[in-house]
Amino acid sequence: MSGDFPIVALAGVEIASTDPAAHAAFWRDVWGLAPVAHPGGAHFFAGTGSDPFILALLPGREPALRAVTFRCACEAAMADLAARAAAAGCKVADGPAPDSRPGGGRMIDIRGPHGCPIRLVCGDRPRQAAPPCIDRAERLAHVNINTRDVDGLAAFWREVLGFRLSDRSRQMAFLRCNADHHAVVLAEAPVEGLNHIAFLLPEWEGVMLASGRMRDHGFEIGWGVGRHGPGNNVFAYFVDPEGYVVEHTAEVLQVDDSYRVGGPEDWVWPPGRTDRWGIAPPKSAACKAAQIAIRFAG
Repeated sequence: MSGDFPIVALAGVEIASTDPAAHAAFWRDVWGLAPVAHPGGAHFFAGTGSDPFILALLPGREPALRAVTFRCACEAAMADLAARAAAAGCKVADGPAPDSRPGGGRMIDIRGPHGCPIRLVCGDRPRQAAPPCIDRAERLAHVNINTRDVDGLAAFWREVLGFRLSDRSRQMAFLRCNADHHAVVLAEAPVEGLNHIAFLLPEWEGVMLASGRMRDHGFEIGWGVGRHGPGNNVFAYFVDPEGYVVEHTAEVLQVDDSYRVGGPEDWVWPPGRTDRWGIAPPKSAACKAAQIAIRFAG
């Protein structure tokens, strides 16, 4: 199915950190990612899968989303997407240009509507995958972006970048670029910026074990453990030391073009319920605040 999409995967995220060394220790020792490079004060981390990296930390005066990286089917597809984005009024960097980050390849940067920093890559070299580990992330699952205009921004992701809508709840649009139910989620919010970053674990028990590890290190669950409606994935949310909301997730629904796109009426829970199972308590106040606190860099 991925051959039908010009973008075939969510590859990585790049975020700013006010204390990269301390923040890197959290991602390595608590969240469980593998360091792969440390050039010039930046820190790159991989999961157990074949992506060259899935998280990059760069020094910054405040936490901010610096880039969301997507892998294109080929360089021709990447160039076409860049041209389409420019025609839609987006700021597009000159390129494609060599990518100096782990994995190499070619890249081009796009400043999407409302300022979302999007990086397209192709030809990056996969790393040797590690054996799966039940409580360690294989790769990214999705990135959730805040916006004042969910439907308008969803139209950009669909009509310009070639994503497809999987579901629309009352507050969110779920968009896919491969068989995963969603790689991008757009959430209605009073600000533009990052809502959260989700990391895919091999199975639901890994979410439980990884959540236990977080609690052992003093990080309480901000929302979960539960099972989402759209995507049907198991989840647990946390707030990291720099204020980013991060999610352990597993069992993301796999879909194809036969999947019926759901609307808000399909995703309504009984009063007091916040997930499909009905066991997740209400989201913590700290988690809610953090979900609207991170802006786009620049």
